[in-house]
Amino acid sequence: MKLSRQTLFFFIVLVIVATLVKFICAPQINFSGFTAVIAISLFAGLTIRDKKLVFLLPLLALFLSDVLLQALYALNIFPFAGFYSGQIMNYALFVAVAFIGIAFRNYKTAGVVASAIMGPTVFFLFSNFIVWKTQANIMGYNQDISGLWQSYAFGLPFYRNSLISTFIFLPVFIAVYNRIKYGKLSLAH
Repeated sequence: MKLSRQTLFFFIVLVIVATLVKFICAPQINFSGFTAVIAISLFAGLTIRDKKLVFLLPLLALFLSDVLLQALYALNIFPFAGFYSGQIMNYALFVAVAFIGIAFRNYKTAGVVASAIMGPTVFFLFSNFIVWKTQANIMGYNQDISGLWQSYAFGLPFYRNSLISTFIFLPVFIAVYNRIKYGKLSLAH
C-alpha cells in the first residue's frame, strides 16, 4: 500500500495521540484504562485494507509510546516503566482487537458501534483473565473462580474507561481519516 503524505502524517498523529493519552492518563488511577490504542487497533481493522499495516499501526503506536515512557521513567519523569514483564500479551491482545475491526469492516456505522463495544470488552475479558492466571499471588487473588471474579470486579473501572475512550477516539479517527482520504467527514468507511 502506497501511503499519501497526508495519510502518513495522520498515522504519525495517531501515534502521538496514543502516547500523550498514555502519558496523561495512565499514572492517574481514575483514568487508568483510558487509552487511544484500542481505538487505533479498531480503526486500523475497520479502515485499512493492507493487512500488514492493519497490525503494524497499533503495534507501532503501542511500542513507540512504551519506548517514550521507558525513557521518561529512566529520567525519573514518569512513575512507571514503559516495558514490563508479560507485556507481550498486551501486544497480542491489541492485534486481536484489530481482528475485531476487520470482522466488522463491512457493517458501516453499525460495525463501528459494535466494534467499539467488542474491542474493549474482549481486551478486558482476556487481560483480566491473564492477570488472574499469571499474577494471582502478586495481586492477592485466589486461584479459583472467586479469584477470577475478583479480578474482573477490580478491572471494571479500567473497562469503563476503555469503553469511554474508544467511543471518543474511534469515531474521530475514522471521520478525520475519511476527510483526509476521501474529502468527506464521515463515519462510513
